[in-house]
Amino acid sequence: MKCTQYYPVLMTNDVEGLSAFYQSHFRFTPMFEAGWYAHLQSSEDPKVNLAILDGDHATIPEVGRGRASGLLLNFEVEDVDAIYQDLSAKGLPILLSLRDEAFGQRHFITQDPTGVLIDIIKPIPPSPEFLAQYAAEAAPE
Repeated sequence: MKCTQYYPVLMTNDVEGLSAFYQSHFRFTPMFEAGWYAHLQSSEDPKVNLAILDGDHATIPEVGRGRASGLLLNFEVEDVDAIYQDLSAKGLPILLSLRDEAFGQRHFITQDPTGVLIDIIKPIPPSPEFLAQYAAEAAPE
């Protein structure tokens, strides 16, 4: 299968509210809005996309209807410290405080209004133990 684009679609009962959350806090811009569906694109990188869908929409098979759960969105950024300060000041819940991890991340975790976890990450050099677990072609420099 040749994939031409990939993006998550979050199901919710408040498409407009969740869309506004990602626009306000994560600099997404609406590319399409139909009330039951919104397609958002990062204002900083057109390759970064996110969609929001009414979880009860008729196009969703009944077995799959509902809300997003068990999901963690990762956003890799250049200045995780500044974003941590900004989102904390705006009152977003901080579920995991800003920290450095031996596996090669400086990050924190917040949450959107539907409960989806959002991990804001700046890659950092991993410890030698974690570096040894990378495939040679994927090892960070």
